[in-house]
Amino acid sequence: MPAKGKYFLNESEGCKLTDPLYEKYLYASQQHPLLFFLLFIVAAYCSTLIVVVVSYDVSIQHLAFIVTVSIALIIFIIMYVLVYIEYYFWCQLKLFAVVIWMSLLAIGYVSIFDNPTPNGWEQVPFFLFIIFTTYTMLPLAMRDAVIVSSLSALSHIIVLSFTAARDPHHQPTLLLQLVANAFIFLCGNLLGAYHKHQMQDASWDLYRYTLKCIQVQMKLKIEKRQQESLLLSILPAHISMGMKLAIIERLKETNDMKKHDNNFHSLYVKRHQNVSILYADIVGFTRLASDCSPKELVVMLNELFGKFDQIAKENECMRIKILGDCYYCVSGLPVSLPVHAKNCVKMGLDMCEAIKQVREATGVDINMRVGIHSGNVLCGVIGLRKWQYDVWSHDVSLANRMESAGIPGRVHITEATLNHLGKAYEVEEGNGHLRDPYLEAMNIKTYLVIDPRSKQRATNNHFPQSRVQDGLKMRASVRMSRYLESWGAARPFSHLNHRESVSSDTLRPTADGHDTVVIILRTAHTHDDVVCEGLWYRGWICHLETFPFCWQKCCAKRWAPARYFRRLSEKVETMPSVRFPLAILALGSLLILAVFNLVIPPPEFKSCKVYPKGSDVKIFANSCLNPSFFYQYYAYCCILGFIACSVFLRMSFELKLMLLSGAIVGYFVIFNSNPSVTCVFHVIVLICSFISHFRLFIKNPKVMINLYLALFYITLVLLSKQIDYYCRLDCLQKNKFKKEHESFETMENVNRLLLENVLPAHVAAHFIGDKLNEDWYHQSYDCVCVMFASVPDFKVFYTECDVNKEGLECLRLLNEIIADFDELLLKPKFSGVEKIKTIGSTYMAASGLCVVPGQENNDQEKQCAQIGIMVEFAMALMTKLDGINRHSFNNFRLRVGINHGPVVAGVIGARKPQYDIWGNTVNVASRMETTGELGRIQVTEETCKILESLGYACECRGLINVKGKGELITYFVCTDTAKSQVF
Repeated sequence: MPAKGKYFLNESEGCKLTDPLYEKYLYASQQHPLLFFLLFIVAAYCSTLIVVVVSYDVSIQHLAFIVTVSIALIIFIIMYVLVYIEYYFWCQLKLFAVVIWMSLLAIGYVSIFDNPTPNGWEQVPFFLFIIFTTYTMLPLAMRDAVIVSSLSALSHIIVLSFTAARDPHHQPTLLLQLVANAFIFLCGNLLGAYHKHQMQDASWDLYRYTLKCIQVQMKLKIEKRQQESLLLSILPAHISMGMKLAIIERLKETNDMKKHDNNFHSLYVKRHQNVSILYADIVGFTRLASDCSPKELVVMLNELFGKFDQIAKENECMRIKILGDCYYCVSGLPVSLPVHAKNCVKMGLDMCEAIKQVREATGVDINMRVGIHSGNVLCGVIGLRKWQYDVWSHDVSLANRMESAGIPGRVHITEATLNHLGKAYEVEEGNGHLRDPYLEAMNIKTYLVIDPRSKQRATNNHFPQSRVQDGLKMRASVRMSRYLESWGAARPFSHLNHRESVSSDTLRPTADGHDTVVIILRTAHTHDDVVCEGLWYRGWICHLETFPFCWQKCCAKRWAPARYFRRLSEKVETMPSVRFPLAILALGSLLILAVFNLVIPPPEFKSCKVYPKGSDVKIFANSCLNPSFFYQYYAYCCILGFIACSVFLRMSFELKLMLLSGAIVGYFVIFNSNPSVTCVFHVIVLICSFISHFRLFIKNPKVMINLYLALFYITLVLLSKQIDYYCRLDCLQKNKFKKEHESFETMENVNRLLLENVLPAHVAAHFIGDKLNEDWYHQSYDCVCVMFASVPDFKVFYTECDVNKEGLECLRLLNEIIADFDELLLKPKFSGVEKIKTIGSTYMAASGLCVVPGQENNDQEKQCAQIGIMVEFAMALMTKLDGINRHSFNNFRLRVGINHGPVVAGVIGARKPQYDIWGNTVNVASRMETTGELGRIQVTEETCKILESLGYACECRGLINVKGKGELITYFVCTDTAKSQVF
């Protein structure tokens, strides 16, 4: 069978009216008010007919007419009430349309059959009204409207051809009248169909815009929820909103090309008192990690830290950051808690218990070392990129020392924490000063908390049996991974992966039919979706259609008037000052030409003689043969002119109202005061009264023409008002869509910036791409250059006193340092450098993470170049720090350590996802920094060889003792050999 194409009659089908949501939308926005208007108009018309009949005192002679009109009036009133009060009847629209159409036909035909000898122009305006309202106001599809209107026109012509032919007085002009009637009906059908076609396209476009607008609204809400969720996964709620507003303001400044006036970067740091800080380190994990595959390492870390996050939530603690296998959190943020010390101690004991269960279940020799201290902190975010919520203070440094001086499997606390505990826990001497010189120098007294559960086990003589006998042959990392996966910790960014969809089957309309258009959504299809097959069948039609346009395009280049008209048409489309005068000229000419010949009386009617009663009827009958006799058809032309005004959908309602009002006033004057017209009407009334043997008001042309003109005027004014409302709604909807689309783009940009502040761009794509990826993110790289750069002097510079607001102003300077470092990452030269994190005053970065894993060795030149870029970046950091020193009158110096080699990258943490890298390369790079010298860049021997091949000079430092690595030969990079760069 031939493919179903996009033709005039079936254009409303397919993707449009088969969509139940579009049907409901069309009913609510267009069909419902138009149906109200139509019922109001026809009810008023029926009431007018009844009043006029009663006023003529001929109701007894025309009882059938009165009964029919009265029944129709009752039907219209009942339908009006039903449509108004009962929303259920929207699904019965076709039935209502058929009932209205049949009622109107009944009124028209009873007017014809009520007279045994009707005229050839009988009820033409009323049937034209039926045809036009069928297209414009009845809730019918295009095909149904064409069928109904054609039946109305054909039935009228057929009925009149039989009924009027029985009177010999009408036979000479009957054929001419029927042809004229057919032409009027044809014009009515064409105008109505064109109007309906335009309204269908306009309503479909507005429907699609409405859908897009609603979809954007829903996406905007989803983006806002995701944005808040994402922001809260990076930062606590009490600080995230200020940073979110700052991002939006920065985006607006970028779009508006405005320059930021403030020379200082915003600082989002607050001071909190009476909190407890917990540091925890997994003892033995470094050795275990060296035996893990990338996925095993990421899974283990995520499961362990996911469990710790769960414990933190149970004990009202806030995780701050993950540093390798070190986990630290704070209790008492952001809201102060009187039991902050108890919360931290309870959490530390639970963490030790969780690791103990892992050790007993897997046989892997790992343990947990916990240190806790209570005091005051400065908490917030510093820098411009890779935001991480952090805490700073002397008390934070002391808590870190408490962890390193602790004992595996025990919770190590200070005396300050013990004072907050009261007698909640039993403790014993910790002797931390014997294991850490800082604690000894500061005279810090420490204690070890006794876990109440250990006493219960000792009392019950309960010793858990090992469950690893069957798995001892497995690698320790495999046993750990399998056991930890049973904990079922949430995966990073799982809240982003389960996105809400606005174009899925779950958003289909429900069966009850009471859902509003603004809630129920489906994907909007374009017109092109209908034409999907059988294009070859209509190919030759396409050629015939496109040939005239191609010919016109060729002629337009050579023929000057064609170019002129083309420019004029463009101006008409874009310039209201040109479009409105042309519209007024076109419609005014149309309305004037309809009655132009009536203004000048024909010669035969310049002095109209009133014929006496009883004169020869043939004299009057012969007058009917003169074309000037058919003045009714001038009125019909006026009505067609009215209808023609309705097809200008985009013309303003005020202008249409002015033209229609001026036209109807002129028509009333012409048809009621023009001598020739009055004379003809008088002759017609005499003839019709003599032929029909009684006077019927419907045979009075003056009354009926006035009535029909008023009927069409009211109909077109109400229709134009509804169309004007629809066009204004269309304009407002498009403007609203534009604004919401801009807001949506802003939200997307904010989300992108937020996510890129957590993850590198290539990692972010793994989680937020069109193809949702719920797998773990882990990558193994063969060659990554890692840099640690610290400002050791900042620890001496940092003091807590009233002058610097308890250390807040010191952090403001650190924020400027880190922010200036971050700005260097925006330079194209350092686009391959990725900031990993900041640890206090230490800046960690890596290069080579953007390379496709496993392909580093394919290009040795790029591999070496990224190491050189990292050295250049370190030198740029030193230059930036020198500039800050000049402005702040300080003498900070940078200490840098660089190493390259294999690393494992991944994302861990469900509640606060964090991108990090692990491996021996990272550990050695960190040692290169801690064992280095101020103002120098220390590298390993392998890194030195590559730098020398790139033209850098290196100075051998010799053997140094590196913790965990023994003695290593290290080198200092000579900074005076740096390659030229612009900072």
